[in-house]
Amino acid sequence: MDYREFLQKAIYRVINPLIKGMLRAHITPNVVTFTGFVGNCAAAGLFVAAAWAARPLAWIGWGGLVLLLAGLFDMMDGRLARVGNLSSRFGAFWDSTLDRYSELVSLSGIAVWLFSSGDGLWGIITLLALIGSIMVSYVRARAEALGLDCKVGILQRPERVVLLAAGAMLTGILGNVIPICIAVAIIAVLANFTAFYRVWHCYKQLK
Repeated sequence: MDYREFLQKAIYRVINPLIKGMLRAHITPNVVTFTGFVGNCAAAGLFVAAAWAARPLAWIGWGGLVLLLAGLFDMMDGRLARVGNLSSRFGAFWDSTLDRYSELVSLSGIAVWLFSSGDGLWGIITLLALIGSIMVSYVRARAEALGLDCKVGILQRPERVVLLAAGAMLTGILGNVIPICIAVAIIAVLANFTAFYRVWHCYKQLK
């Protein structure tokens, strides 16, 4: 059992009671997916608002917490679909589409805050993190459209969400911008590395 499988099972133990409650309330996976997207938009709003707030780093911390909670909804939609036998082709498409939007708005919110605060270099690094995050998913989707297996890599979406949320929350708790800067730098490097590694992986399969 690898670390991702271990963490997934641990999280499932926590959310399974919520899943059962959602099934009893006839809540669909698509609604849960959309709720997670709304949470990401709310987090992005807090990041942007930090540019004009009196205590901006506290707003970043709250944004990180909202981002983490929204990430749980991203896990619950798939779990709800499997447990409730509610999976559909449109649901998978809807989930993937809103996941991309979620990453775009959350990282864009941080970039806006950094640029507005005069940290242009870190704003650019955040944009690189955004590009890498989107390309990781795009390369996999394009590969799978060609019938290839492309799940390789070291920084997939769950890890990116947790890393970004943790960096934001630590920034708010410590009152220091360093944690969020470290988080976006790691994502910028490893997400782009994963995207290019997936390209190489597909090249070897197609060669």
